[in-house]
Amino acid sequence: MRTVTRVGQYALLAVYIVFLGFPLLWLISASLKTSGELNSLSVSLIPSQWAWDNYSQALSRQGLIRSAWNSAVVALSSTLLILLISMPAAYALARIKGKFRIVGIGWILVSQVFPVILIILPLFLILRTVGLSDSLLGLTLVHTTYTLPFALWMLQGYVANIPIELEEAAAMDGAARIKVLTNIVFPLLVPGLVATAMFAFVASWNEFFFALVLLQSPDNYTLPITLKMFVGGEGKVALGPLAAGSVMAAVPSILFFSIMQKRLTGGFLAGAVKG
Repeated sequence: MRTVTRVGQYALLAVYIVFLGFPLLWLISASLKTSGELNSLSVSLIPSQWAWDNYSQALSRQGLIRSAWNSAVVALSSTLLILLISMPAAYALARIKGKFRIVGIGWILVSQVFPVILIILPLFLILRTVGLSDSLLGLTLVHTTYTLPFALWMLQGYVANIPIELEEAAAMDGAARIKVLTNIVFPLLVPGLVATAMFAFVASWNEFFFALVLLQSPDNYTLPITLKMFVGGEGKVALGPLAAGSVMAAVPSILFFSIMQKRLTGGFLAGAVKG
């Protein structure tokens, strides 16, 4: 009976993995098909003729590598800024009770109500006034501002789950405040920081609307904007190069997840030992 249950669990896990991975598998398949096969009515996962030149065409068109670099700069910079700001703010929000917490929670909830279309014009005017329109720095600040409330909400939940008794016991043993934070709170907070970093990076890497409105110079285009250029003015889509470009655009995000996932696991283990 136990063996049957375990086989059923593995089968469900396999189905779940296939369900999650199928869109990526289909995208890779499309990136290796010829234009004629992509526009035909026949459906097959395995390309009848391998079109590796879709990747060379994607790399030679529209400045894809430069756009990938721009996306990486904006995503990593905004992620770092979000972590630097949200870490002390989340601790204060989770530990300090009273009106400060009420105001902080209210600000987070209200900030999630406003649609992007409502705030894009004021952001554009502000950035133009301070000379940061059509710049990667301006886009980084916008991504940071827009993602920060939800990142702060995530992180304060992790802080709230750290028992306050650990900090009180360390303080009674004579540990200074800064030592309590660096030696006890920070190591236990690593899983939350990793999860927040993953969320902030992916949100910035995939962001399209702010970049579309705020960036005018092709040299500053991010990856989503450049991939959009694969759609011609007459609505004709270069499906093969677009799929190849999308596969290459997904690689940095997958690598970032792989690297951070190890940190996340390590953080959980460290937290378990210290708890």
